[in-house]
Amino acid sequence: MLVALIALDKPDHLDVRKANRDAHIAYLKTTGVVSQAGPFIDAEGNMCGSLVILDVDTLQDAENWAAQDPYAQAGLFASVTLRPWNKVI
Repeated sequence: MLVALIALDKPDHLDVRKANRDAHIAYLKTTGVVSQAGPFIDAEGNMCGSLVILDVDTLQDAENWAAQDPYAQAGLFASVTLRPWNKVI
């Protein structure tokens, strides 16, 4: 199943994002369940959140993946939403 992870950063946490970016990207690449991923961008062009499309067996697998994300463990996110998603195009 595909699951969209939509995460919004806490205000004024760009430094936390940048400090953990390499670990986060390594996690994206090595877990084997990421179909697509990238940051949301604010009006000034700064990263301010994340969209990750996960290809997992269950929603619980997506929740477990999200909890282990280095960004989540660093306390970057103000909110994280996981939604089953259906790719059409």
